[in-house]
Amino acid sequence: MIKLQHMIGLPVLEIDTGKQIGHVKDAWFDEHWQLTGIILEGGRRFLSAMKSILWRDVLICGEDAVLIMNDTAVRKAKPDEVCRTFLTGSNRLKDLPVVTTDGEQLGRISDVYFNEILGTQIVGYELTDGFIADLMEGRRWLPVPPDPDTVMLGEDVIIVPAGSEDRLETVTASDSDIGRNEP
Repeated sequence: MIKLQHMIGLPVLEIDTGKQIGHVKDAWFDEHWQLTGIILEGGRRFLSAMKSILWRDVLICGEDAVLIMNDTAVRKAKPDEVCRTFLTGSNRLKDLPVVTTDGEQLGRISDVYFNEILGTQIVGYELTDGFIADLMEGRRWLPVPPDPDTVMLGEDVIIVPAGSEDRLETVTASDSDIGRNEP
């Protein structure tokens, strides 16, 4: 599984030449929260276009770098094309509250996980109750329910089925990047 937040800041390298193209600034999703691409630093979020790479053009997302074939994968994305992001922008996933259908807030999104082998659908959420709670109790992992259609990924909240609190697992400090890469 890939932790999306771990990708933020990684260098993007051409596998053909070894040239560094830039660094990952953010990731963007389609209307179904499928990972669509990455946004590179230097892109201007609210101007005419930003530098981006479609996820299908990423060859490897490794521990220390993202590899693409060459700079032809870099494209300009229009701001209206990038409507949902992880870290920046007005419709972002990070810090969204996660609430059950019976009204219990489980925490706020700290990170998301996806399995690049099985596609780019989100497979789980890392939840936080704040920095102090993270230090004292740890963050929690919530796997996406077996039927992902029961999750409503909205603009202001993520709604999960009642009983999801029973599926929460504590994330160990070594699994989590508590305090790292925070904006």
